[in-house]
Amino acid sequence: MRECLVRKSDISASTAIIAVTEATLPEVLAGLGSAASNWCALNAFTGKASSFLLVPGEGGEGAAVLFGVEEGDAANPFALGGLVKSLPEGDYHLADGFPDAEQAALGFALSAYSFTRYVEQPDKKRRLAIGGETGLDRLRIILDGVRLARDLINTPANDMGPEELATAISDTFAAHGGSGRVIVGEDLLEQNFPMVHAVGRASSRAPRLADFTWGAEDAPKVTLVGKGVIFDTGGLNLKPGSSMALMKKDMGGAANVLGLASMIMAAKLPVRLRVIVPCVENAVSGNSFRPGDILSSRKGLSVEIGNTDAEGRLVLGDALALADEESPDLLIDMATLTGAARVALGPDLPPYYTHDEELAEDIAVMAEAANDPLWRMPLWQPYMKYLDSKVADLNHINTIGAGFAGSVTAALFLSRFVENTQSWAHFDIFGWTPIEKPGKPAGGEAQAIRCLFDLVTERFEAKK
Repeated sequence: MRECLVRKSDISASTAIIAVTEATLPEVLAGLGSAASNWCALNAFTGKASSFLLVPGEGGEGAAVLFGVEEGDAANPFALGGLVKSLPEGDYHLADGFPDAEQAALGFALSAYSFTRYVEQPDKKRRLAIGGETGLDRLRIILDGVRLARDLINTPANDMGPEELATAISDTFAAHGGSGRVIVGEDLLEQNFPMVHAVGRASSRAPRLADFTWGAEDAPKVTLVGKGVIFDTGGLNLKPGSSMALMKKDMGGAANVLGLASMIMAAKLPVRLRVIVPCVENAVSGNSFRPGDILSSRKGLSVEIGNTDAEGRLVLGDALALADEESPDLLIDMATLTGAARVALGPDLPPYYTHDEELAEDIAVMAEAANDPLWRMPLWQPYMKYLDSKVADLNHINTIGAGFAGSVTAALFLSRFVENTQSWAHFDIFGWTPIEKPGKPAGGEAQAIRCLFDLVTERFEAKK
């Protein structure tokens, strides 16, 4: 992906890509000459959105690529990504008609991603030269973070177990000079992570918790917590086969947190970064945790189990309690947590929850600017009663208003484990693109992390 973008000075000769609409096409053709106009007429090219045509110059050589775009609010900043795999191999540069060159270039590179771990694919070189006014180094940092998240999600669970996920976290931090610890198996009980242990103990692959830091100790504390359920069978509340098909992506929260962490470290933002990821497999065996069990938690709350297929919030509860103990300046958790979020908002629009009004507004502004769509949902306190239990401090699923507000009640459950941190936000992401679109190849997806990278940069870089 990053190889798709080069500095304009690195390419001596490249083909211009000109954005056109049906209204602007005649004027553009007038500037390109009769050969281009005649070629457009022969190919019935009208400038319709998402269509393109390579037009010749007067000498017959390729002069430019005309690319149809939408006008105004209907325009997709990543639309250029739809062109990537259709262009002939070669070098290109953006010419007229693109209101945001940086977003267009990012969409181009994001669309060039392919997952090649198991299948060799032809290396088709299509490079886009961008001018010095565009932050190429920053774009490459973003692209590297997105690739990391996508690659981790796309890797199947047979090659991405709890140990491999923890190793990916360790390796990423080591590459930037960070360090940390991984707590494994029975040590989770000794160090007070009982819910992480309970969820992961049925697997032949031991559960673990990765806890890594980077940056100066006296810098503002930014802590990221990710759900690292490498595969979710549903436990004893076994999922049907159709619901299990994509469960390799249930560690998508961890993958996205690590992608964001890599961006923060590569950009050398002036923060003390901490990443906490419970890495577990929700499997089935004789020692699986059961519906009706009552678990202790790091927070000291007793939790009644309503359904073993709602395991993500359990491991996050222990991890958030750990994070909250040092009251970070900003606490973010990300998880592929509920199907209810997808029912409400679909796969492309993750909800986020926070009590912090300033943080909520900043996220909304950054998300729109980064073309990284998000939607705020309410931490509606009256629904907290849906988590009531007669035998424990709380149930971990909605048992009273069954079928209602599934994503909201999951967020409310997590909020019980965040007491000291004032700026906390929970992201209930999907982590997957079911149908390919510009900037988003089908498969594992990075969601919210481009927005959050901008947010952390904006909040803390100015304070250094």
